[in-house]
Amino acid sequence: MWIRHAIALVGLIGSLSAAGAQDFRIVDAGSAKDWNPSQLKPGTIVFSDAAGGAADGKTNLTAFADWARTQPAQKKFLSLFPGYSEPTVIKVASAGAAAAPVVEKLTMYVAQARFVLDRPPGSIDLARYVTLPFLEKIDPAITHTAVAAGNVNPLKDAQGTGNDNPQRKWCTGRTTLVCVQSSYKLEGKIPIGVMLVNKLRDSPKKVSDQLDFQSELSRLSPADVDEAGLKELTGLDAPVSGVLEQNIFYVNQIMKFGKLFAVFQSDPAAADRTVVTAYVALAIKASVLDERRTFEKVPVLRNLMPAQVLMGQSSFNSGNSISAGLPKYARNEIGTIAGILQQDK
Repeated sequence: MWIRHAIALVGLIGSLSAAGAQDFRIVDAGSAKDWNPSQLKPGTIVFSDAAGGAADGKTNLTAFADWARTQPAQKKFLSLFPGYSEPTVIKVASAGAAAAPVVEKLTMYVAQARFVLDRPPGSIDLARYVTLPFLEKIDPAITHTAVAAGNVNPLKDAQGTGNDNPQRKWCTGRTTLVCVQSSYKLEGKIPIGVMLVNKLRDSPKKVSDQLDFQSELSRLSPADVDEAGLKELTGLDAPVSGVLEQNIFYVNQIMKFGKLFAVFQSDPAAADRTVVTAYVALAIKASVLDERRTFEKVPVLRNLMPAQVLMGQSSFNSGNSISAGLPKYARNEIGTIAGILQQDK
């Protein structure tokens, strides 16, 4: 299982990737709450994925419980739903042991960015981006098909346990919404790693080099959102004109959930500009990092250690899309979306 997790972990981050040229320059900076819109220049994205306390001391990952305690506003808006908690799943601790309920610990990767668009909020129709063509335009490497709400995964297996939204069923309850089934075939050297693992594994179940996930993409109007809460999240005291949100509620491997969340607000200093604060939040199973010692015992797999691949520090990472690792993926994803928004006037 640990090898399957390592191979897959770079490929299931979400259905938005970072392919294509970017018109924005990305600058690494501190917390989004310190990013004054008046200092943001068109064509520049300020970005941060610093966790403030890494789960393993080496990466920009943090334990879900610590994230929930130190970043309550993020936890409220960037979890699948506000009351989300680490789920209890049934697991077998060791061979021959009885199955027992355990809390599935999660590790968070959260990237946040801010950029400005040189046009007023009223001129941006977010509903036009809630489409499959929008997703396809962002990354042709990921294939998307529309899914009817009745065909959404029932979330009854271990991967889906805990992801049922108590407020509404996924892919229902919102006026502007598209439900999506997505697939991504791992790129670069990773398929070679998949082949190697399948030869080494003493298991009839083979590792797949394709990742499948379901999500909903929607637009929220000012009437649909907690404006005061969003102002706390972004640290910007300005009217919210809308939100573009993607909830990844089922992934076949490694990740428990994911979210893209972009808040559009008026620029307090310029009525003809829109401030966008965007987040990429990914909940990864903590057991992936806990099993890193096993990778160290197999020389050929040492460059496939979970933390390395997650952070884009492995020789198996490649390109600018999902297979590049989380930091590069998040930067390119937000940069590509910013470019589309800016050009699509």
